[in-house]
Amino acid sequence: MFRRLLVLNFRIVHALSRWSRRRFTTAGRLVLGAMLAAGVLGFDTRQNLSYQAFSVLLAVVTIALVSTALLRMRVGARRALPPTITAGQPFSYPVRVTNRSGRTEQDLRLFDEPVQHLPSIDEFDSLRDPGENRLNWFDRMVGYPRWASLAQRRAGARLEEVAVPFLPVGAETTVTVTGYALRRGYIRFGDILVARPDVLGLCKAVQRIPTRDTLLALPRRYRIRPIRLPGQRRYQRGGMASASEVGDSEEFVSLRDYRPGDPRRHIHWRSWARTGKPVVKEFQDEFFVRHALILDTYATPEQADRFEEAVSVAASVVSAPVANDALLDLMFVGSKPYRFTAGRGLGSVGQFLQVLACVEAATAQPFRTLEQAVSAHASELSGCICVLLAWDGQRRRLVEGLQRRGLPLLVLVVTTAAEGTPLEPGPLADTPNRLHALQVGQVQKGLDCL
Repeated sequence: MFRRLLVLNFRIVHALSRWSRRRFTTAGRLVLGAMLAAGVLGFDTRQNLSYQAFSVLLAVVTIALVSTALLRMRVGARRALPPTITAGQPFSYPVRVTNRSGRTEQDLRLFDEPVQHLPSIDEFDSLRDPGENRLNWFDRMVGYPRWASLAQRRAGARLEEVAVPFLPVGAETTVTVTGYALRRGYIRFGDILVARPDVLGLCKAVQRIPTRDTLLALPRRYRIRPIRLPGQRRYQRGGMASASEVGDSEEFVSLRDYRPGDPRRHIHWRSWARTGKPVVKEFQDEFFVRHALILDTYATPEQADRFEEAVSVAASVVSAPVANDALLDLMFVGSKPYRFTAGRGLGSVGQFLQVLACVEAATAQPFRTLEQAVSAHASELSGCICVLLAWDGQRRRLVEGLQRRGLPLLVLVVTTAAEGTPLEPGPLADTPNRLHALQVGQVQKGLDCL
C-alpha cells in the first residue's frame, strides 16, 4: 500500500513539473516559488508581514495567467522525422512552422516531447537506473530521481525546447529540434506545443497542434572487425529459393527434354508450346556457407542493462558481415522462436537492425526452446556466433551441442563487474580463444580484443 501511494505521489509531482515547465517561464517559476514560500511563512499574519509579499506576488501571477488567455495563436506545425536514429546518439529533425493568424508572431517557443509511458509499481521495483549509484543516500532511499529517469527512458528520447524566429502573417519557417535517443525501439511522438510568453514574461499561452508520428531507434553499435569463422559449405535443402521461406524448391540450371518419371510441376509449358514436345526445367542442389548469430534473450528484469548490451553486440556483429558470400541467420526467442536470414540477396543489414531494435526479453518460453530451434537448423550451418547473457549450465549445454556437431564457434558472454572472475572454458576447453567475456560498460574494449 505504501509503495502504491509513493508511486502515485511520483506521478503527481511529475505531472505538476511538466505543467509548470510548459505554462511558466524561468522567471515565472521563480516568482511562483517565492509566492508559495511567502504564503507558508505568512500563514500567521500576526507574527510577520510575509503575507503582504504573498498577496502582491499572487496578484502578479493572476494578471499574467489572465493575460495568457487573451493571447490567441493560430500556428501550424509539422515535423519531418528521419527514417531511423541510433540509441545513445544525438539526432535532429526539422519542424515547419506556419503563421495562420492575422498578426505577426514573435517570441514563440516550440515544445516537442515523446508520448509518456510512466513506470508501473512492478517496473519501479524491478528496474534499475544505470546512474543510480551516483545519487545521494536520500534520493536513493526516496526513489523519485530513479522513477523520473525510468519514465524518461521509457519515453525514448530527450528533446530540447526550440525558439521560433520572427514570423510575419502567413509566413512559414523551419526550426531544427535536437534530441538524444535514450533507448532502442519505437519512439512515439504526440502533439506539438507552441508557447508564447505574456507581457510580463512570467506565463505562457500554449497552443496544442494535434499530430502523431513514430520514429525507430536502432540498437547502439560498437566497432568490430569482420569475423571470419572457419567452416565448410553445407547442403541447403531447397537452395537459395527457400533459404528464407518455407518450401522445397531447388536452384534452376537449364531446360532439357522430358524423361519418363519427371514431375509435372517441372514442365516448362511455354517451351513445350513453342517446340511441340515436352520440355522440363532442370535443377541442382546448392551448397554454400551459412552462419548463425544466436542471441540469448532470457533476461530477468535485473539483467536489463546486460540484455541491452547483448542486443548491441548482436547489432555490431550484423553490421560487420561474416563473409560476403555467406548467409547469416539471426536466431532468438521472443513470444516464439524466430529466424531471420540475410546475405546473397535475401536480406539487408538494415532489416536485421530493425528486427534487433524491437527484440524483447523472452519471459514465457523456457531456455530449451532456443536449444530446439538451433538444433532444428544445425545441419545447415557452417558456424555459429553465440551472444549469451550468462555462462551457466544450460548455456554450456547449448554450446556443447553445437560443438558435438563439429561447428566452429565464437561465444561472447556479457558479464558485469560484480562477477569479476574469468570464465571457465567448459566445453570450449580445447579452443579457449573462442570464448570471450564482454563486461557491461567496457564492451568496446572487449570487442577490440577479438
